Amino acid sequence: MSLLKDKVAIVTGAGSGIGKAVALKYAEAGAKVIVSDIVEENGQKVAEQIKQSGCEAFFIKADTAKPEDNEALVKQTVEKYGALHISCNNAGIGGPTSPVGEYPLDGWDKVISINLNGVFYGMRYQIPAILSSGGGAIINMASILGQVGFANSAAYAAAKHGVVGLTQTAAVEYASKGLRINAIGPGFINTPLIEKSLDETARQALVGLHPIGRLGEADEVAELVLWLSSDKASFVTGSYYNIDGGYLAR
Repeated sequence: MSLLKDKVAIVTGAGSGIGKAVALKYAEAGAKVIVSDIVEENGQKVAEQIKQSGCEAFFIKADTAKPEDNEALVKQTVEKYGALHISCNNAGIGGPTSPVGEYPLDGWDKVISINLNGVFYGMRYQIPAILSSGGGAIINMASILGQVGFANSAAYAAAKHGVVGLTQTAAVEYASKGLRINAIGPGFINTPLIEKSLDETARQALVGLHPIGRLGEADEVAELVLWLSSDKASFVTGSYYNIDGGYLAR
């Protein structure tokens, strides 16, 4: 319970999947959690679940693709809890699937806006607030596709590669200022998005890409996020941690 005691944390895309698991894990570790999502109903449910468990949370609706929403999110967090120590920039979408030569332009713009620009906008406003609060940690959600390509997912792979480079650059800039910044590269994880969009044949094909023989679970990713967010990872910054069941080791 004391791992993040007295810390204030933002989690974007916290209404479901990995973001929800991270928000719950942060709360269990003692943090005051700002649950943020573009889908108000989902985010409110997660915040309420945290409060019912005896922990502290507050929901703020935000579209991470908009700079002004990121600025408002940080401002409201500091107004609510007086500080900001931790951010998990998790919000993201899969986007269209199509070869590069046929990829829809509006789909490209949307994926880059949410998955890459959203992380930059988040850090742009989170970093000054965290520094003013005495330092802390930022964890950016990349992907295994932040390291390798994947057919028909050009925008997603490009955005996630960008997140890794952005993370490493910011980590170098702020390492001496008490702010650690890392990225995580999950493999394919059991989330509502996977469950809704894939039939059993497609699902088993994905399972076959992971030597461990299954998809990952959101709670497993959240455990890694929690560690990177805590003082247990005090010498870790600028890193890109894969959590992928052996996907990238093939």
